[in-house]
Amino acid sequence: MKQEVTIIGGGLAGCEAAYQIAKRGIRVKLYEMKPQKFSEAHTNEDLAEIVCSNSFKSNLHTNACGLLKEELRMLDSLLIKCADKTSIPAGQALAVDREKFSKLVTKKIKENKNIEIINKEYIGQELALKNIEQQNTQNIIIIATGPLTSKSFAENISKITGENRLYFYDAAAPIIKKDSIDMNIAFYRKSI
Repeated sequence: MKQEVTIIGGGLAGCEAAYQIAKRGIRVKLYEMKPQKFSEAHTNEDLAEIVCSNSFKSNLHTNACGLLKEELRMLDSLLIKCADKTSIPAGQALAVDREKFSKLVTKKIKENKNIEIINKEYIGQELALKNIEQQNTQNIIIIATGPLTSKSFAENISKITGENRLYFYDAAAPIIKKDSIDMNIAFYRKSI
């Protein structure tokens, strides 16, 4: 049986996963809904489109962000390689030219003979059928759509998982409810 992985989402996580899997000789089907469909945040047809800050934070080895990037360089990360090649002046941070970055990632993914890009929205009905019909399947599916998941796909994920809602938590800018904080171990500071 030929090994193959399906990745849904051609953003940062989906492209890095596709690259890492493909360089190990495993075929990848990478689904990206653009250019057929765009979210409110998308502006171009390229993969790995950065829709928020163009900064990947500090490059210094004296902090966690810089150390993580150095580890990614040692592990041959496609995204860090492309970020380094498309970097723009940003002090001690690694910031990129958004357009050049996504174009370079797209080029590298397209050049990889083990990656097939499928430009269509992955609705997820196929996923539900596979789960029902083939409980012991060898097929691996990675969902890497993040906060820009299409409404149709999000609805199907909810059906498959039995959850009413999906949530996206941004590790860089978390939003939490005040009543979820244990004030016995935390404190509140009023804005000045």
